[in-house]
Amino acid sequence: MTLSRHVLAPMLAAVAALALRAPVGLAADYGGLGPTLGGAGPTSGIAAIDTHRFLHDITVLSSDDFEGRSPGTRGEALSIDYVERQFRQIGLAPGNPDGSYLQTVPMTGIASRPQATIKVGAKTLHLRAPEDFVAFSAVRRPRVEITGSQLVFVGYGVIAPEYHWDDYKGLDVRGKTLVMLINDPPVPDPKDPTKLDPKMFDGKAMTYYGRWTYKYEIAAKLGAAAAIIVHETGPAAYPYSVVVNSWGGENFVLASSKPDEEYPTVASWITSDKARELFSDAGLDFAALKKAAVSRNFRPVLLNARVHFTIDNRWRDIESHNVAGKLAGSDPQLRGQYVLYSAHWDHFGWDRRLPGSKHDQIYHGAHDNASGVAALLELARAFEALSRPPRRSILFLATTGEERGLLGARYYALHPLYPLRDTVADINMDGIQSWGRTRDIELISAGKSTLDDVVRAQAGLMGMVVEPDLHPERGSMYRADQLEFARAGVPVVFLGGGLDVIGRPGGYGERMTGDYIAHHYHQVTDTVDPRWDLSGAAQEIELLLRVGYSVAESSSDPQWNADSEFRAARERTMNAPRGGR
Repeated sequence: MTLSRHVLAPMLAAVAALALRAPVGLAADYGGLGPTLGGAGPTSGIAAIDTHRFLHDITVLSSDDFEGRSPGTRGEALSIDYVERQFRQIGLAPGNPDGSYLQTVPMTGIASRPQATIKVGAKTLHLRAPEDFVAFSAVRRPRVEITGSQLVFVGYGVIAPEYHWDDYKGLDVRGKTLVMLINDPPVPDPKDPTKLDPKMFDGKAMTYYGRWTYKYEIAAKLGAAAAIIVHETGPAAYPYSVVVNSWGGENFVLASSKPDEEYPTVASWITSDKARELFSDAGLDFAALKKAAVSRNFRPVLLNARVHFTIDNRWRDIESHNVAGKLAGSDPQLRGQYVLYSAHWDHFGWDRRLPGSKHDQIYHGAHDNASGVAALLELARAFEALSRPPRRSILFLATTGEERGLLGARYYALHPLYPLRDTVADINMDGIQSWGRTRDIELISAGKSTLDDVVRAQAGLMGMVVEPDLHPERGSMYRADQLEFARAGVPVVFLGGGLDVIGRPGGYGERMTGDYIAHHYHQVTDTVDPRWDLSGAAQEIELLLRVGYSVAESSSDPQWNADSEFRAARERTMNAPRGGR
């Protein structure tokens, strides 16, 4: 299915009708908010931030009518048209140099129906999908089969030369099926075994080696037939239901990508209970092997077990879209450089297999990430309200396919509308907090670049303390669109919201976050809640405005820290002369 202008046009009336609906009530009336503290900065823009309008945008985007905003569906058509119409009404220029607001992102959607059995000695273990496992194949064949592939436990599946770590020890895994643990090896600190070694995989923090994307990439690189990741809620940072909702339906890859470099023939997850049963049937102690896997001396373990996968595939080629609007800078010497604000518009769509009414079957994605898109629109309005645009230009980008592997951001990084060497920062928004004003703000991207100093300075003007990622083990830095911009060398800012909520008992913000992850993240229950207190959202948007404005006004460029893994990528982009200089 290809979404084009003539497909979008008949939907304009429906979108316009939705835009007139009044949003649900708030815990209190906040309306337009003026500056919090400190008169310096984009005062008129801050005053333009309006939580009623912010909530209205969330309500429209997460409504049943938008059907969960999955790429290549009616939900996409409505979503991108809504964002484009708002950009036009705000007064942003088309963000695409071709004169449009859209960047086409070619994708392939693949719906996989998996079956799997494992022969363990004389016993056959039947796996139920999705209760016991999920599996997906990016191979464009109607039926994909793997027959009698030997299972091998490879611990965390990591090859990390900088840590002198190799979970494979030279074993030829071609044609085999790898069983892997999620996250990084939690290596104990030799000085204090109750803590993790800060010199190994950043201690408590998750590195890219812990992400499912790395697990599948290394399996494909080594020629494995399949990879099975053992799900555990703690190390994964989300329950197994998120795996089912994320992988159990249609999956997407970029049409221009090489799936065999990103995935083995079969990419799978299995529940920890079923993994324990498998290891027990094979005469092995899962807990003991998991413990052994946190040592450099770990060696892969061949299981007396072979797996048979059968996956029936259906696929379709689509043209999805990023939506881009531009505010030209006011300085002739700097307007050729860009500060980028990004937020993904997509979610998981409408699953008619679920029980209940249409409302009960839609992944509304109100917090994730209708709130981020609504913040993007508020920021655009705030910048347009300034008496003078900042010196550098601002690009507002609503991306597609984030939930399918950061695809829209990755495509932009590969095919930027404006050269990445002229893009000085990306400020990404993925979930705006909704539980009230806070004394603090969490900076997920802390420790990576000099943008930390900008965030601290602007937060200080607002009377807020900046905290580093309080749960680095969740790997949030590697789970949202800012990762693709960082990997392309662009310094990034990614906030996690504040937790020290004013007027609430200690731990309130932490409890609210935990409840969201446990019960609403990637669930159909991620809907607008009339109990939301959006004064905290306005506070976060104000800080994002201040940070972007400060960077756009400056004639100096943010820099990656010397020890950042993204520094080398930035250096590569700087070989050519800068635009506007």
